[in-house]
Amino acid sequence: MANADREERPERPAESDGTAHLFRALGKQLKVLREAAGLSQKELGAAVHCGEDLVSAMERGVRTPQPDFLERADALLNANGVLKAAVDEVKEALTKVRTRHPDWFRDYARVEAEAVAIHQYSNQAVPGLLQTEVYARAVFTQRRPLLDEATIEKRVADRLARQQVFERWPLPTFSYVLEEAVLQRPIGGPSAHAEQLKHLSKVSCMRNVELQVMPTSAEQHPNLDGPLTLLTPRGRKEVAYTEVQGNARLITDPEEVRVVSERYGIMRAQALTPRESLTLIEKMLGEL
Repeated sequence: MANADREERPERPAESDGTAHLFRALGKQLKVLREAAGLSQKELGAAVHCGEDLVSAMERGVRTPQPDFLERADALLNANGVLKAAVDEVKEALTKVRTRHPDWFRDYARVEAEAVAIHQYSNQAVPGLLQTEVYARAVFTQRRPLLDEATIEKRVADRLARQQVFERWPLPTFSYVLEEAVLQRPIGGPSAHAEQLKHLSKVSCMRNVELQVMPTSAEQHPNLDGPLTLLTPRGRKEVAYTEVQGNARLITDPEEVRVVSERYGIMRAQALTPRESLTLIEKMLGEL
């Protein structure tokens, strides 16, 4: 599932590379400048071509402000170069973010960050790239053995940082097949569940995302071996990734990748269509 939830080797402290401090400070500056300009988060997001949720996350320091965002926001908010002055530091910090994942996950994270296409099947939880902050925190809080608070916050921040792959241009292609049970499981409680379903509904409407639900009532299923991910790095052949019970594996052998790809293709054919899947998600929301 590429969720990076398994037990890891000891890690350096979340704050040790300074990136968290930088992003929180930038977030506070952004909020002050936005409010001084008389703009809401929604208005700023619309003006710089990003979502209200992303603006909120950047102001709270849990999402990384991209260099092009800082340049656009600087001009819009009449910041007189205050935000643009941080561009070089942000670029350096982004390099650190890409390498701060644990060793066992780092190869996957690198391929994911540069992929032009990502296809994913999940049967246990919402994939990491689609998780809300509250849902992700619940996932890490509930896992066993228990994690300390600092580790939980670090992993949540790292997961949200990975979601910036959706903001790249040209837009990568994404497809997801989620088991219906994944949408029914209220991880984090009713409020977190509703927020997560709303987020999935929103993401499924993006023009570069195809989200499909595999109904529990389906009598046939080509893949009962667990979650999987297919990635196509720019200029290179497709690879596969699996992560089950603490065993992570990046698969590059062409024949093994072909088998995984074939299973995924059959699942997409057997699952609900994207439109039918969106209707199901909206129906679930209406019943909460």
